[in-house]
Amino acid sequence: MTEDRILNTAPSDNPCTTCGACCAHFRVSFYCGELTGGSGGIVPAELASQLNPVMACMKGTETGNGRCIALRGTLGSPDIRCSIYPQRPSPCRAFNSWLDDGQPNPDCQRLRAGIGLPPLTPRTVAEPQLLSD
Repeated sequence: MTEDRILNTAPSDNPCTTCGACCAHFRVSFYCGELTGGSGGIVPAELASQLNPVMACMKGTETGNGRCIALRGTLGSPDIRCSIYPQRPSPCRAFNSWLDDGQPNPDCQRLRAGIGLPPLTPRTVAEPQLLSD
């Protein structure tokens, strides 16, 4: 499922707005060209740690199972949010709650369960429109 389909739903339909579990579990590593400071990137450089000459990660997530520095609020509650959402790195943009076929992402399901949230249900994926002659 594409990010646009998730973001164009009502906030109550987007499970990320009341979760945040992935932001407190995964190491959020990405190409250092995504950082601000001359490379044209948008991720605030002061919120990242350099992993090696070409990779960076969000502070707090360096070893995994750490909370991202940009995450605000309480996991699993309506006050959870990303403080740099429009400037978030590519792994955050790529992680989806549902797979392309509408089934819940197994990693998302596992992390939600770990913070006491109910499982996601499958979503109906719109059938492609067929053009007639």
